[in-house]
Amino acid sequence: MPSKSSTIVTGLTVAALVAIGLLGFQASASASGPLTPVRGSVRTADEKPAARDQHDKKDKPPAPAPVPAQSGSGKRVVYALGAKRVWLVGADGAAQRTFAVAPSTVSPVPGTYPVSSRSVSVTGSDGVAIEHVVRFASVDGVVVGFSAAVDGSTPAPGGANAKKTGGIRESREDGAALWDFAVRGVKIVVVP
Repeated sequence: MPSKSSTIVTGLTVAALVAIGLLGFQASASASGPLTPVRGSVRTADEKPAARDQHDKKDKPPAPAPVPAQSGSGKRVVYALGAKRVWLVGADGAAQRTFAVAPSTVSPVPGTYPVSSRSVSVTGSDGVAIEHVVRFASVDGVVVGFSAAVDGSTPAPGGANAKKTGGIRESREDGAALWDFAVRGVKIVVVP
């Protein structure tokens, strides 16, 4: 003999199925025409192929900037001074990540440098708390390296009286990625 609670559950289930069926019927009865996909390769009769192709191009993100040609081989960090961009390049020569940076007021000359030291967190020479510091060069006594400001800030562009700093700033997320990639001894290749 079924219990009272199982009868209630069965009754509620049947009522829910009837309600869903009724709502489905009402929806199909009120639809004005056949459904067409919002995105995809289906084109409406009045849409021109060229217009559709331009729309598709707008939806695609731009391709990542290619690794600079004269940046060497093997696992390395490539820093392009002019592009203000960094690439983390794996041993296979493929870029694993690329991102923009805010350059320091002192730039190293193009060449290859090893990661010389690292610090999890310190105060930068500009007084800002920074993390994931990866140092690789020194220019006229100013140490140059990558870092991320804990507050997410980037340095203001330097003027004639700007303090000489070697901190190349990146986002916190990019700084963490570079920190994991650029262990002591990994090459930093600086290109123009």
